[in-house]
Amino acid sequence: MKSFDFKDKKVLIRVDFNVPQDENLAVTDNTRIMAAAPTIKKVLAEGGIPVLMSHLGRPGGERVPKMSLSALVDEVEKAVGATVHFAEDCIGDVAAAAVAKAKAGEAVLLENLRYYKEETTGDKGFAEALAALGDIYLNDAFGTAHRAHASTAIVAQFFSTENKGFGDLMNAEVESISKALGSDRDSTVAIIGGAKVSSKIGVITNMIDNVGTVIIGGGMGFTFVKAMGGAIGTSLVEDDKLDLAKQLIVEAKAKGCNLLIPVDTLITKDFADTPAERVCPIGEIPEGYMGLDNGPQSVVNALEALASSKTIIWNGPMGVFEFENYAGGTKAVAQAVADATANGAFSLIGGGDSVAAVNKFGYSEKVSYISTGGGAMLEFLEGKTLPGVAALR
Repeated sequence: MKSFDFKDKKVLIRVDFNVPQDENLAVTDNTRIMAAAPTIKKVLAEGGIPVLMSHLGRPGGERVPKMSLSALVDEVEKAVGATVHFAEDCIGDVAAAAVAKAKAGEAVLLENLRYYKEETTGDKGFAEALAALGDIYLNDAFGTAHRAHASTAIVAQFFSTENKGFGDLMNAEVESISKALGSDRDSTVAIIGGAKVSSKIGVITNMIDNVGTVIIGGGMGFTFVKAMGGAIGTSLVEDDKLDLAKQLIVEAKAKGCNLLIPVDTLITKDFADTPAERVCPIGEIPEGYMGLDNGPQSVVNALEALASSKTIIWNGPMGVFEFENYAGGTKAVAQAVADATANGAFSLIGGGDSVAAVNKFGYSEKVSYISTGGGAMLEFLEGKTLPGVAALR
């Protein structure tokens, strides 16, 4: 963004304002709006007119009133400290009139892009209609960078090289993830948690190739344990992924990656926030019991690996951290990541549950970078090319 002259320019910015709302459509979490604010403020401060485009929900090409971006105007005005005009369409005469009406120092928020099915199909004509609203195009929506949609991957082709680029948020995301993936292999630790191996196959595979240690946590750990012949009771498991888990264990060993699978767990009979009955070796869980959090030795093993790390990539919790009785494993890892960061390590946190855990336990200011893009970060970590990034490279 430093290379642009925004004065008297209409700046078309793809933002990610897909935010949660209550039944009255009031925004309940403005994190994504606040994350985009620095880019918008910079354009405003330099005398440009930000023309903001985003999706909200999945209206499927229909005008669904409760998914109108008009409900976000007040929240955006507060975040950027400027008047925000609302355009009741995102293309055509209505959108053009709203943009023409705005003065320097004011912004325009376009109606939901996904009111048109052409947005998600990556339609070239729709992208060209969007491009007509701006002199410069900035993509600041990392959360949608893995989608080949009209506003993220196609619209860029209608702007010359010197008139398109990353917004500040997008730039920070790409730089931070690239930095983490490009770090020294032996001193890099990836913490991969969450419920299912199936949703993280690509990430684990790519991490085995690129990092020295992969710490497995959460429900997916039981699939690995059962694959090794362990008894896991009624714990969460993906029986159709047992062969894959075995294969990942073999691959990690062959490539010199230390794959840390939990060795103990807190067991209980019911999926509820009641005290654990006891700590149990993870491959010896009695029938009728389930594991809901890493046990003390698993925590110690993880902390030892993190203590000597120089780079940390964390995606997914160690247990059911939403339950106070089973939050200990995730909280201990969060503390260890914060400690390692204080000692000079670079820590990258991404994925909804990891971010929620870091925020819940008060460590958000004690890590290096928190990614705003769940699916986009996962695909980046898998080594995939993101369409929204490639369009601007």
